[in-house]
Order: sequence, then structure tokens, then C-alpha cells
Amino acid sequence: MLELLHDINLMPFHLSLFALVLLSMVETVGYFLNIRPSQFFKRIIPQRIAEAPLLSVKFSKILILVFLLMNFSFSGYFLQFSYFAQQEKFLPAYYVILPALIIAIFFTVFMIHCLDQVIRPKQIQLQANLLGRLATISSGNARPGFSAQARVRDEYGQLHYVQVEPEFGELVFQSQIILIRIKHSHYIAKKISKSNQLFSSEINK
Repeated sequence: MLELLHDINLMPFHLSLFALVLLSMVETVGYFLNIRPSQFFKRIIPQRIAEAPLLSVKFSKILILVFLLMNFSFSGYFLQFSYFAQQEKFLPAYYVILPALIIAIFFTVFMIHCLDQVIRPKQIQLQANLLGRLATISSGNARPGFSAQARVRDEYGQLHYVQVEPEFGELVFQSQIILIRIKHSHYIAKKISKSNQLFSSEINK
């Protein structure tokens, strides 16, 4: 057992698992002390990355890092022990890190997509000043009766995530829309056609 803990070919996955446990403990303890590493990550991550469609989820983004560390360590162990079962030795770590990382990214994307579908979005206080504003579908596709998440900025430049639904047709991922009215807990939106001259400057004045 001690030989496995000190084996250099398993060390990247030991460190990943250790980082996972340490991060979980610090985040849990910090929750009660109001000192959480997730707040630190929010300050150092560039805004463009933080607002990427893949990271536009309804739960804490620290979970994405937790899933990635967990999947990386588990996939590394799986690959190494599968090889050990046949050859009775481990592969050099540099052969396994890249395949393990690819597998980890694949399963992390799958897990956050599934979790994002089942978690109910936070109740967002709808503001009248968002009506008439341009927005972008940031998660999923919207159809009548089935809403999707969109991001929109208010008059002060603050970013909001709201649920939108079309009157008819479908609003696909990353399409540009305009919020036209409020219906219950979400907005009714209309897709902006590329040929729509509503927001274009007047021609040949």
C-alpha cells in the first residue's frame, strides 16, 4: 500500500486527489467563516473566461474545478491499474497524463451539463428596465413552453441571467434576442434577424 502512495507514476493523480480533498475541506470550513476560496477564484479569473457559455451554470463554478480534479484522478488511476493488471507495472506518468486529462474534461462537461439541467435557477427579480434590451441565449434552446437561460446587461452595465421563452419558433444557443415582455417568472423574447434594420443606422440620409 505504501509503495502505491510513493510510486512516481501515480503521483500526479495522488496530488489531484489531495487537492480535491483539501479544496473541499477549505471550502466547507470557509463557508462557516465567510472566507471561501471560490470568492478568490472569481477575482483572478478573467471576465471573458468567467462568462464563457460552458461556465454559465446555475451552481457554484467551484464545483467545475472539483469535478475536473475528481475525474482526472479517477481516470488516471483507471488507466494505470488497467495497464498494471496486464503488465504488472505502471506506465510512465507522462504517457497517462494527457489521456487522463482528456477523459476528465469529457466527463466534467457531461456532469456539469446534467447537473445544470436538474438544478432550478435562482429566483431572479425581474426589472422593468430589462424590457427592450438585447440579450444572448447562454444555455440551451428555448421553445414555447420551454424556457432557456439568457444573459443581458442593464442600464448600469450589470450582467443578469434571466429565463426567456419565444412567442413562437425556437431561440437557439447564442442567438441574439430582444426582451419584449414579462410572463410570470420569465421574459418573452423575440429573435433579432440579421436582416432586421431596427438597430441599424439610417441609410443614405
